[in-house]
Amino acid sequence: MLILSNDWLSIIGRGEQTAVDMYLFVIDFEATCYEKNPPPRFFSEIIEVGGVIVNPQTREVINEYQTFVKPVLFPKLSLFCTALTSITQEQVNQGIPFAQAVQELRTFSTKYPSIFCSWGHYDRKQLKRQCNNFQVSYPFSAKHINLKEAHSQFYNVRRMGMKGALLYHGLSITGTHHRGIDDARNIAKITQKMLAEGWNWKDSEQSY
Repeated sequence: MLILSNDWLSIIGRGEQTAVDMYLFVIDFEATCYEKNPPPRFFSEIIEVGGVIVNPQTREVINEYQTFVKPVLFPKLSLFCTALTSITQEQVNQGIPFAQAVQELRTFSTKYPSIFCSWGHYDRKQLKRQCNNFQVSYPFSAKHINLKEAHSQFYNVRRMGMKGALLYHGLSITGTHHRGIDDARNIAKITQKMLAEGWNWKDSEQSY
């Protein structure tokens, strides 16, 4: 499922005019969770995928991807999970299977050759863990950029959460925090700021 907001369409149109060898695929996952006392053998499953493609040369957003994913091991969302993410039971019930979401990510990253970027290691670890558990092939290469770490090193500041980094740069928060697509958009804004101020993304890529 591809969502393009009207505010971003003009940016996307300009961005595709300049092709690059590698794009930055900024991704944020939301997953099932409990505040405390999860069920026995609880396994957290991705329930939303949000992704934004950034051209590192022009710093423009090229495209974005969003979908809800239907959990199957523990299909009922906790009240805490819904309160935290604003994602409803109805939305995940109508979501696509995890394997399909992974395939769509693979297709998207093939259309836009890119490196997987996220704010911290959680998203990379969650995707790998769930791919292993569901016996689904991991959709990306071994390379990954931890943008939280890159931000800390580039500006020589402590590691901070996404909201803290936005405030640090005087950037407004877009949408709802802990929604995959909104968090991906916000992280993309921080990424654009870093690129504009001289950050070389190649210095931050790591293999896992």
